[in-house]
Amino acid sequence: MSRPALIVLSLSLALAATSALAAPAPWYVWASATSAQRICAQISPGPAWRKVDGPYRNAACRAAPYPSR
Repeated sequence: MSRPALIVLSLSLALAATSALAAPAPWYVWASATSAQRICAQISPGPAWRKVDGPYRNAACRAAPYPSR
């Protein structure tokens, strides 16, 4: 096997191994500082929002939360 082919194969295997370890981003409940509104999102909707609960496994913020570490 040629050296360039070996390098490409090695990089492909390394990429496949790291992507196999990837996990979905967790979801959090965010509360508005200016109203009583609450939403479920993976990232902050803006500066007027604070994280109040989570992390959860789905977009409804109803699935069992991830275990704390």
